[in-house]
Amino acid sequence: MAAALQVVSRLARPPLCPLPWGGSVVRLASRMALAEHARKLFESAVSAVLPGPMLHRVLALDPSSGHLKVRDRSFQLRQNLYLVGFGKAVLGMAAAAEELLGQHLVQGVISIPKGICAALEHAGKQEMLLKPHSRVQVFEGAEYNLPDRDALRAALAIQQLAEGLTADDLLLVLISGGGSALLPAPIPPVTLDEKQMLTKLLAARGATIQELNTIRKALSQLKGGGLAQAAYPAQVVSLILSDVVGDPMEVIASGPTVASTHSVQDCLHILNRYGLRAALPRSVKTVLAQADSDPRGPHTCGHVLNVIIGSNTLALAEAQRQAEVLGYRALVLSTAMQGDVKSIAQFYGLLARVAGARLTPSGAGASVEEEAELQELVTELQLSDLHLEEVLEAVAGARSPVCLLAGGEPTVQLRGSGKGGRNQELALRVGAELGRRPPGPIDVLFLSAGTDGQDGPTEAAGAWVMPELASQAADEGLDVDNFLAHNDSYNFFSCFQGGAYLLRTGLTGTNVMDAHFLFLRPQ
Repeated sequence: MAAALQVVSRLARPPLCPLPWGGSVVRLASRMALAEHARKLFESAVSAVLPGPMLHRVLALDPSSGHLKVRDRSFQLRQNLYLVGFGKAVLGMAAAAEELLGQHLVQGVISIPKGICAALEHAGKQEMLLKPHSRVQVFEGAEYNLPDRDALRAALAIQQLAEGLTADDLLLVLISGGGSALLPAPIPPVTLDEKQMLTKLLAARGATIQELNTIRKALSQLKGGGLAQAAYPAQVVSLILSDVVGDPMEVIASGPTVASTHSVQDCLHILNRYGLRAALPRSVKTVLAQADSDPRGPHTCGHVLNVIIGSNTLALAEAQRQAEVLGYRALVLSTAMQGDVKSIAQFYGLLARVAGARLTPSGAGASVEEEAELQELVTELQLSDLHLEEVLEAVAGARSPVCLLAGGEPTVQLRGSGKGGRNQELALRVGAELGRRPPGPIDVLFLSAGTDGQDGPTEAAGAWVMPELASQAADEGLDVDNFLAHNDSYNFFSCFQGGAYLLRTGLTGTNVMDAHFLFLRPQ
């Protein structure tokens, strides 16, 4: 496991300053054990969705006949295989695919995050690297998950390869999280800068990933089924590692091999919602007007087989198994945690009090009003697969410490110019909530981390917190609310206790959104 994911040991080290926990060595050891368990669970979640094993689960080649079996479909290979890919996990996926199918592979082009080759090599993850003299051409770009000129060059190379295929060819498409930023090919006259600016404005105003992708598809040559159309009449097999709540294929990486179901009116509705329609560049208005009057109608993708090979659900299931091995009553809350990070933090803060009260024999902690407040917040968030009642009932009957697991992708509304990512901001906000309303006689730890190992424009995957965070920070002269007001969670955690509460994994080579772990242990 250490080779698969190298998480710095400092996660489990005691913070650098003395802890005001009454001097109890037992309490300190208990809390540090929670931190170590959080690290182990995150490792196990990531290990379940590493690209090589996932690919081998769905692909099988019969060397004697040259038939490639993909789930229940079979394709004849005879040196007619081409490969393209884009996303944070695609390098490892391509390495596994070439190892399995290389004798039939003619050519490949992949677009991956800048620096990932060096990072994986430095981490000793040779299984995720292409062999020397590979037939796959590698482009690196989209630093910090933002489309750039390097990603545009990669997209045009992928488009050129796809457009050169014939009916005798098979195109294997590898897609993972981050793929949208790595496949930018705007429809002229829209420029990359214009498209990027519009995406940034939408994200800053709290647009969901689904809304962002709807706009991206409308302005892209390759998204929304565009890549599949470019490859026609070749057959296309698309293997997808999902980084989107609910695993909708048309949303992941903006659906380059899935026919778009969105209309221009959908785009206009989104732009109106965030007050951006009046400020659109002329080029964007031109492209939207052309799409509205396109006589060809929507693209079809009947020549494509799309397969989800990994998801947040798979990652959480493995973390749940590992938590049970460690002695926890492990329960999955949801794989669809989305919405404003401030509301999600309030949810976890209230949940810690309500679940903690049910777990402790005295039931002390939460009030009837807080239980009602939690239910109101759940209604407001409209989480599609939240198993709150079942989880609370199970917690009440638990005879062991509890670990509640969830996944998803909350959004952050940017109001300041600080540095951070949604996981670090969520953790910091949960820490503040736990400090404002401590959860009673119970040890609590909350961790939020991105499975790709990179939370926003930082080198950390996320962070973990405990109820004492705010008071300890105040002792160090750090004002949690001030850092939150500036969206400056990374700098807070870097300053606080020597950065000991940051989870630094390095790039993991995969991406299935975020993992949230809430540990509850009676004192």
